[in-house]
Amino acid sequence: MALPKQSEDFPAWYQQVVRTAELAENSLARGTMVIRPYGYALWEAIQAGVDRRIKQTGHSNVYFPMLIPQSLLDKEADHVEGFAPEVAVVTHGGGQKLEEPLIVRPTSETIIWATYAKWIQSYRDLPLLLNQWANVVRWEMRTRLFLRTTEFLWQEGHTAHETSEEALKEARMILMDVYKAAVEEDFAIPVLTGRKSAAERFPGAIATFAIEALMRDGKALQSGTSHYLGQNFAKAYGVEFLGRDGGTHNPYATSWGVSTRLVGGLIMAHGDDRGLQLPPRLAPFQVVIVPIYRDAERTRVMEGVDKIAESLSGIRMKIDDREEHRPGYKFNEWELKGVPLRLEVGPRDLDGEVVTASRRDLPAKESKSTIALSELATEVPKLLEGIQASMFRSAQEFRDEHTFRPSSYGELSEILRDARGFVEAPWCSNPDCEAKVKDETKATIRVLPMDPEEPGANCIVCGNKADENAVWAQAY
Repeated sequence: MALPKQSEDFPAWYQQVVRTAELAENSLARGTMVIRPYGYALWEAIQAGVDRRIKQTGHSNVYFPMLIPQSLLDKEADHVEGFAPEVAVVTHGGGQKLEEPLIVRPTSETIIWATYAKWIQSYRDLPLLLNQWANVVRWEMRTRLFLRTTEFLWQEGHTAHETSEEALKEARMILMDVYKAAVEEDFAIPVLTGRKSAAERFPGAIATFAIEALMRDGKALQSGTSHYLGQNFAKAYGVEFLGRDGGTHNPYATSWGVSTRLVGGLIMAHGDDRGLQLPPRLAPFQVVIVPIYRDAERTRVMEGVDKIAESLSGIRMKIDDREEHRPGYKFNEWELKGVPLRLEVGPRDLDGEVVTASRRDLPAKESKSTIALSELATEVPKLLEGIQASMFRSAQEFRDEHTFRPSSYGELSEILRDARGFVEAPWCSNPDCEAKVKDETKATIRVLPMDPEEPGANCIVCGNKADENAVWAQAY
C-alpha cells in the first residue's frame, strides 16, 4: 500500500506508517493501543538508553501501585485541578461499590509523597533518588497512536532533597544529562532546552524544564519534562525531616518523565515518503540481509549469508530468507520499516567476494555501494555510525532552516499560523501577550531560556520592554 505524501497529508502519512510498519494499532477501548513486537522492540531500545543514563546519575528503580485513593489526590489542590479532566476513577470492585473511589494513576506524585512520609525522617535519608517504569491513564479526548493515548508507557522520577538548590540542580541535570543526551545521541534528534512559561507548567510545579524537538511538518513535540516542585507535595502529605540544625524541615521535590510519545517523535522527525528512518542506535534491526538466488543457487547463497552473519557479531540483524516474497518486495518492506542498512547477497556478489549495501538515510539513487566480504566486520559498524551522524545532521539542518526570527508581530503570526517551525522573538512575560498569540495562531511558548537574559528589544506582541526571548511553535 502506497503511503500518503508528507507534504500532502502529514497526519494520514503518520497513521499509515505506524500501522503498515507494524508498530502499533488501535485497541478495543477508546484511545488505547496495542504496541506490536516491532514497535515494542523500539520502545525497549529507547527504555534501555534512558534507564542506563538514569542509573548512571545515582537513581534506583522502584514500583508504586497504579490505584490511588482519591483522598490522596485531593490533598494537593493545584495538582488535582490540573489533572481533573483527565482522571479515570474506579468506583466499583468485586461487584460492590467502593467505600472510597480509586484514581487510576495519571502520574504518581501523590502516592509517592504519601509513602515518602514514612521513609524520610532525617537529613541522612536525603537525597532520595527514585524512578519507576510504569503505565498511566489520562482520559484524552483526541487520541493518536503513540502521541496521545488514554493509556501510555513512561518512566517517572521522583526525588526528595535537603535544599532547594539541590532540587533545582537535580531537575536541570536530568533534563540535560539524561533526556537531552538520550534524544540527541540515541535518537539523532537535536532539541531545544529551556523553561516553560507559567501557563505551560506541570500542575503543582514551581518550574518546569523541557526539551522540544521539531517534526517534519513544522510542529514541535515536547519530548521530555523535568519539574522543580519546591515543598508543595512535602507539605501537602506531611513529609518532614530532622535537619542538621536540629529543626524540622520539609524536603524539596522534583519529578520528571519521558514516555512512548518519543516513538511518535522518532517517526515524525526522521520519516520520509518511503516510511520510517530509524537511527542505528535504536533500530530493532540495524542490518537486514536479503539473499537473492534462483532455486539451484540457494544452498551456496545461504551458506554465504551465514558466514556474513557470523562476521557481524554484535550487530542486531535480520536474515530475510522468506520464500514467499521476491527481493523487491523485501526491499520495500524494510525501507518502510526504516532498517538503517540493507545487505544484498547473490551469486555475483559471492563471485566478487563483496556484498551490495544500501543505506536507508540516503536517496535511493545514492544509497548503494559494495563492501568486500573481508572488510564487513570493520566497515559495517563504521557505516552504522556514519548513518547515525548523518541523520542527526539532517535533522539539525531541517531545524535550522525552520527556525525564524521575525521582526514584526504580523510576520510572527503568519509563520506560526502556517506551522512552519520554531519562532524566536522577544517577550515581555505578560501572559496576555502569550494568550493573544495562542488565540490567533494556535501556537504556544515551547521554551524560555534556562537562565533568562534581557534581549535588548521590545516585546514582539505588545511593543513594551521585553524580559527574555521566547520560542513559539504549534505543537502536538
